[in-house]
Amino acid sequence: MSGYQGPMRVLSGIQTSGGMHLGNYLGAIRKFVDLQHEHECLYFLADMHSITVWQEPEKLRAQTFHIAAAYLAAGVDPNIATIFHQSAVRAHAQLAWIFNCVARLGWLDRMTQFKDKAGKDAERASVGLYTYPVLQAADILVYKATHVPVGQDQKQHLELSRDIAGKFNHDFNAPDFFPLPEPLIKGPGAKIMSLRDGSKKMSKSDPSENACIFLRDDADAIARKIKKAKTDPEPLPSEEKGLEDRPEAANLVGIYAALTGKSNAEVLAEFGGQGFGAFKPALADLVVDKIAPIGNEMRRLEADHAYLQSVLDGGAERAAAIADPVVKEVKDIVGFVA
Repeated sequence: MSGYQGPMRVLSGIQTSGGMHLGNYLGAIRKFVDLQHEHECLYFLADMHSITVWQEPEKLRAQTFHIAAAYLAAGVDPNIATIFHQSAVRAHAQLAWIFNCVARLGWLDRMTQFKDKAGKDAERASVGLYTYPVLQAADILVYKATHVPVGQDQKQHLELSRDIAGKFNHDFNAPDFFPLPEPLIKGPGAKIMSLRDGSKKMSKSDPSENACIFLRDDADAIARKIKKAKTDPEPLPSEEKGLEDRPEAANLVGIYAALTGKSNAEVLAEFGGQGFGAFKPALADLVVDKIAPIGNEMRRLEADHAYLQSVLDGGAERAAAIADPVVKEVKDIVGFVA
């Protein structure tokens, strides 16, 4: 963080572009719950990022409430952490434009996620999809966030945020005005793969309805998806080395480990030598026990839009109280007339 002297502040967000699933919970939301008791945390719903690709307006609104409900149902406390929708805090867009004038085309050209998302028809992609890493930098730095929980696929974007912060500080002779945000690793990584293909991440867009466990799935749906999960004919090994070249087996063991807080080795010590006919029912019971109550609470919350709106409005007000003064300072540093 260079010589930055401000408080430690954690920021993270999830795009409002689909249903929350087990991978979202284990990879992000569960960590949000733990971090809120250790640091000052802001968790936003990234609706501005979502529209970098086409979203049906009514569906976008529903997805925003859906993800807010997921945060709350999983245990994020709006009285402790700040929960808000990105578009409600104008400072994100204001700082993003200034950062567009600080960042360099060469930096964005190196962003691999744009190439992955735009595919072969990049010229038809939105400008927003190309520049969204700059908006992401603004999301972080408008709160002078010092730490960001990130997965492997977002580390490049965090590096860009550091580059933009450093260049702004240098260009405007404002040493350490912005911190250089650092990745925050909380607990073991939990990369959850498709239940139908252990080589692919679990995704809401998977064409197979049995590939993804959604947080709103009821107990019967969860049990059915675990039962139908792709496996191989061999029993579970007794040691982790035996999971090599067995991606589906490794994924199911990893899910069990992540939900129990055990290591893969501990899970294999318990189930090694047993077939999936014994392991799958145990895994299904575990996932139902951990996830079904979250789904039940999400359904209750999503039926109360007024409450969710009040949580988001209150969070946006708290977020703006931090962000607006930062933008005001930035405008002064840049030379804008007050």
